[in-house]
Amino acid sequence: MIRYAILILFALGLVPLSAAEASVIPGEEHCVVNVPSWDKLNIRSGPSSKSRIVVRKRYGSCGIMVVRNCRAQWCPVEDGHSAGWANRRFLSMVSPSLYCTVGGGRRAAVHVRAFPSLQSRVLVALKRPTCGIAFLPFARGNWQKIRVNGWEGWVNRAQVSGQ
Repeated sequence: MIRYAILILFALGLVPLSAAEASVIPGEEHCVVNVPSWDKLNIRSGPSSKSRIVVRKRYGSCGIMVVRNCRAQWCPVEDGHSAGWANRRFLSMVSPSLYCTVGGGRRAAVHVRAFPSLQSRVLVALKRPTCGIAFLPFARGNWQKIRVNGWEGWVNRAQVSGQ
């Protein structure tokens, strides 16, 4: 029940991104956050920092599923290849795919860029309206990292809105 309430509030824009970033919800996809670029998140064999390391994940890695309820600060996770435990401090949920491109008329495209900058290369141009956009838990100023149609990149947040 709480899981669905958070998802609905997030989709409606009633839960700010910073609060949504802190969400760890069983059954949902998560990304690695709060890890320095030079370090990696250790996924361990048990719910302890003393347990054996199963796999290490870089900051920004997504596709990590929290498979059951967390035990205190430790959550059981799977990444499609490995299973183990991760500290919830380093996980953040990917939003449901409830967002669409907005504004600019039908002819103007929304550019998904490699990095959060107008000078960054364009990965793909989305026609308007394009829906099924998921927010990844990364934002820089007015830039939001998204996933849509198999692409991951950055868009100006003003060009994306909830359905």
